[in-house]
This record gives sequence, C-alpha cells and structure tokens, in this order.
Amino acid sequence: MQAHEIFRSLRIPELEDVRQYVRTLPTNTLMGFGAFAALTTYWYATRPKALKPPCDLGMQSVEVKGDEGARRSTLLDSDEIVTYYYDDVRTIYEVFQRGKRISNNGPCLGHRKPNEPYQWISYQEVSDRAEWVGSALLHRGCKPNSEQGIGIFAQNRPEWIISELSCYTYSLVAVPLYDTLGAEAITYIINKAEIALVFCDKPEKAKLLLANVESGDTAVLHTVVLMDSFDEDLVERGKKCGVEVISLKQLEEEGRTHHEKPKPPQPDDLALVCFTSGTTGNPKGAMLSHKNIVSNSAGFLKVTESLLTLNTSDIHMSFLPLAHMFERVVQCNITQNELTDVRFLPSVTVKPRKKALQPTIFPVVPRLLNRMFDRIFGQANTPLKRWLLDFASKRKEAELRSGIIRKDSLWDKLIFQKVQDSLGGKVRLMITGAAPVSSTVLTFLRAALGCQFYEGYGQTECTAGCSLTIPGDWTAGHVGAPMPCNYLKLVDVEEMNYFAAKGEGEVCVKGANVFRGYLKDDEKTAEALDKDGWLHTGDVGKWLPNGTLKIIDRKKHIFKLAQGEYIAPEKIENIYTRSEPVVQVFVYGESLQAFLVGIVVPDPENALSWAKRKKFEGGYENLCKNKDFKNAILEDLLRLGKEAGLKTFEQVKDIALHPEMFSIENGLLTPTLKAKRPELRKYFQKQIDELYGNNKV
Repeated sequence: MQAHEIFRSLRIPELEDVRQYVRTLPTNTLMGFGAFAALTTYWYATRPKALKPPCDLGMQSVEVKGDEGARRSTLLDSDEIVTYYYDDVRTIYEVFQRGKRISNNGPCLGHRKPNEPYQWISYQEVSDRAEWVGSALLHRGCKPNSEQGIGIFAQNRPEWIISELSCYTYSLVAVPLYDTLGAEAITYIINKAEIALVFCDKPEKAKLLLANVESGDTAVLHTVVLMDSFDEDLVERGKKCGVEVISLKQLEEEGRTHHEKPKPPQPDDLALVCFTSGTTGNPKGAMLSHKNIVSNSAGFLKVTESLLTLNTSDIHMSFLPLAHMFERVVQCNITQNELTDVRFLPSVTVKPRKKALQPTIFPVVPRLLNRMFDRIFGQANTPLKRWLLDFASKRKEAELRSGIIRKDSLWDKLIFQKVQDSLGGKVRLMITGAAPVSSTVLTFLRAALGCQFYEGYGQTECTAGCSLTIPGDWTAGHVGAPMPCNYLKLVDVEEMNYFAAKGEGEVCVKGANVFRGYLKDDEKTAEALDKDGWLHTGDVGKWLPNGTLKIIDRKKHIFKLAQGEYIAPEKIENIYTRSEPVVQVFVYGESLQAFLVGIVVPDPENALSWAKRKKFEGGYENLCKNKDFKNAILEDLLRLGKEAGLKTFEQVKDIALHPEMFSIENGLLTPTLKAKRPELRKYFQKQIDELYGNNKV
C-alpha cells in the first residue's frame, strides 16, 4: 500500500498536508516513507487527552473591586494578593533556613573545574560559612539595619551566594556590582551606597577598585575581600592607599574567632540595592526589601503550584547574572522548595556544563533562545529535513494548544531528542524574561523541548516579574496575566493615543513586590511611584480578550534590545549629529534584535565638501546612493560614539542614507521640531527591514 493510501484510509483531516506532500514524491522513495507515515498517523489517532488547565484560560485576569481599572490574577480566590507562600518564610534568610531544614542538609551549591566532577557544598556548610563571614563583618564595624551597602563584585559561583547570605543573616544590605556597568558607574555606586567593603572574585577587579581609591574617586572603600588567590603585591598596593586586601578564607577565620549569633531581618527591612543601568545618566539604585523579594517568589509559586512540584532531584543551572533580579528571584524560588541548588565556576563554558549536570530547571533570556532556534533550523539544511522539522513542530504545537506537554512522542524520538539532549535531556521547567521573545521562537521551542515553558514580564522596580504565563495557556504573543503578588492597570497616554477605556495604556503595578524607591534620589522615586503607590513602568500594554497582557510600545523613547540592554536613542542621535557630513539621524532598535540601525540624512551643505576630502565624487543624490560613502559616514559616527563613551551595544551596526530632511511638512517632525518616532519608524520600515536582513547576528 502506498503512503498516501494509508493516510486516506485513516481519514485524519489534520494530516491532509502530509498526504499532499507524499503525492509529489517519486514512487521509488515511498517504501521507507510509507512505514514512517503509517506509524505517524497511527500515533496521532491514539494521542492522549489534553491536560486540564488550572483555571478558565479564556479569562486570566479580572477587575479588582473598588479600584477602577486594576486587574488581578484569576488564580486568586479574592481581591487579596499573595504576599507570602509559606507562613514561616517572610525574609530571604528564612528562605534559606527552610531549604536547609527540608533538604535534611543535602547538597546546596555545586561547582567544578573543566573536565572534573562537580564538588558540592551542603546547606549546613553554606550556613556556617555565611555566619563566619557575617560575624567578621560585624567585628569590622558593619551595623545591622543600616543602609550602608556590602558590595559583591563577582561572577556566579558558590562564594557569591555565601557572601550574600552573610548579609541577610545579620540584617546587612547587599549591593551587587557587575562588569557591564563600566568603571565609572561602579565608582558612582560605591560612593552612592557608601560601600566600605567589596567581595571580589578576581584580582583584576580588585585592581580596578584600588585604582579608583588611588585616584581619590572612592575614598569610602577600605576593604577588598578576594575569593580567588592573589599575590602580596596586591596587598602592598592596597596598604599604600589605605585599603586592606584580604582573602575570603582569612575573613571566615576571623569570623570563627569572633562568632556572633545571627541577627535575622524583618520583612520590611532593606535586603539589597540593585542598580539598574542608566540610559541617560548615572545608574539608579532600586531599594528592595525582604518582603519585596519573598512576595515575588510567592507569586511565582502560586502560579505554578498546579503543575510544578520542586523536589530534591531537581537541579538548577545558574548562569544568568546573579547581580540581576531575574536570577535572584529564581534562586529564592528554588531554595525554599527542597531543590538541589547549583552554581558554576565561570571558567567552564555553558555547553559542557549542561551535559555534565543535566539540569531540570533552566531560566533563559531571549538571546539564548534565538541562538537555539537559529541553530536548529540551520541544521535542517535540505528541503526534506526542513519539511520534517516544520511538520513535526506543527504537530507538537497542536498538542500545546490542547494543553499537552511531553517529550516522549514519536516526534521527540525522531526529531527533537537531539535538541533536548543539548540541554542535558532532563529539563522540565524553563522560564524566560528580561526582554521580549518572538512568538515564533517561543512556540517552536515550547514544542521542541517538551517542558513547561513560562514567559514573564517585569522590571527591577517590581523586584523582577509582575505578569506571568498561566499553566495550560502555552500560546505566545503575550506576557501572561498579573502575578498573584500584584495588581496591574493601564493608564492613559494621551500624547500617543493610548487610552485605558480602549484597553491600552501605560502599564502600572501595585503590590507587595513594588520597590520602596531609589537610593537617595527622591526626584527619580517620585517619577516612578505615584501618591497611591502605583509603579509606572513606562511600557505601554494592551489587554487581550483572554485577559492576558501584551506589551505594544514604550512611553518614553527608551527600549530594550534582545539581550536586555536599555537604549536611549535620543542620546545616541545627539552624539551622531556632531558628524560633519550629517544633519539628521534616526536611531532604531527592535526588542527582538541584538543591535541598532540608523537612518541618516547627509547635510546638503557640508556633505559635498566632506566627500571631496574623502575622495568621493558626484552630486548629493548620487552620494546618498553610494555604498562606500555610506560606509565612510558610518565609520565617522562610530568614531564619535566611541569618543563619547557609548557602549558597544549603543552603537549602530549599519545605516541607510536618505536624501530628504525630516520636516513638519512630510509629517516626520512635530511643530516644535521634535522627531515623531512612530511616524519615522513606519516611514522607513522598508529600509529598517533591509538593514536587519543584511546584518543578521
């Protein structure tokens, strides 16, 4: 029997596309394919029933009584939001204590060197070392319940968590630092948070800190604690500028000698100050209490409780920066739920770690998802392979729409097992956030990986997340419903024609997870928090008919790239317009792309003389069509950007030249001569698409 006859006899409507494809194949190719098709159709005829969603997915959020426009998650039984998930867990210190208690002092933190097995530190050892370090901090003059910060300047590793826990054990405030902020921003943070002591992982970072002290920029710093080994030259250099350089091991020994009982914090006490990368100025320090962080964790646990139970067999791979709140809240979620918690030394690359560790919990950012998606489709390098991949993904996507999540189907065995094995083969929970992800990428990977895959939305000022996918709704194109720890509402943005009455407006958040304000910055705090306690995110959202939220715009002209970096385009444009041959610039970036592009209008007066000096010939119109002339202008823009201190991700990757100036008459400028960014985006959409198409990462 021919393959198409097998399909016809089974009468499965959704496989009509397979039947049509098989008819186009030469007869001599159908013998092997016929058996494959028969197995496939039989499997679909007997496929399992859908999982029952935990709630009515047609209405995932409902209005809050007495608070016009506010919505809450339908997972809540009343308008009361969730603040704590467990009665005995109200601070991050108590999060760890619960993890230690229910794990029976099991393995807590793991690390390994290249080509060596993992080494594990038990919960009790982590607790003891945190007490020793914290006791040493008190002995050195650190005061519980003060807002003086303790800096942590390191990549993910066990000592990061031990240093942080030492702060929480004695009601001290942790202040994470990270490389991408830059030396100038780190100096600003140390002074702003009055950081007298910093934990460092590498001697190179200690040298950077000492250089700031030597120059007189950070006089407040007097102690650097190194996690890695270092030489005496660094100690002597520190002495000369009044900074003690000491090893973490020495600090622990000091704490053993001067041990003090823990001084646990209260829920409303300040836990950490998380500085967000500034877009138009210095970074802002978001002050987050223990209640903020624990409540955000409680919201996630409430959402996932119907389908997800964490246990001691679960393993989490921590590679997203611990200095960012997304990863910090993940840590909080897993530590209190009998989970084996894992860290890695940064010398090991991600790929071998996944196979050696076989994680079950895997938080990711869209940039990694995009790479995975591109790699999978890049390997489907023949028409037949591409067709099979498309067909298999469509079949599993159909299951997703019915609520079925699994990795034991025929398609998993034949098509997707290699993809699943690349992550270790045991992943059962993935969560993505920090930046938007394409609907196409998210839907495909949900199908291919066969695990619960959540997408969240939020920002540091609401601890991490304020909306999240509800289990059972595995559709893409939205960021889920309000988390149970907060309310959401949309408010009018009249200047952009977004109105809450039409279900559109600026996304505002209110709840136990909303921060208390920016450190020593009342003006910025007042801009973010209104008098009623609503956090104004600056993002524009839209309520979808099923009660989920879709992010559709940005109120201010600030946006995120795919890797999560904020961009202030007007700042970049002001720098680029200093270029002699340039009169106007429009910088554009998409949240699904990792780089910027630009539209540049050459100056009709200066461009010709500049071109002549650069050995270009021709009139204005011809120069605007000249690729080499365009590249010369691009080179000049990048030079100006570098001189002005723009970071790599703030520089455009490519530009298009446009011969007509933006004006009021052509609708691209306001009457006050400000750029109309939505109109510019629409007007140059073709050029923008070409620039991204020609410069794929």
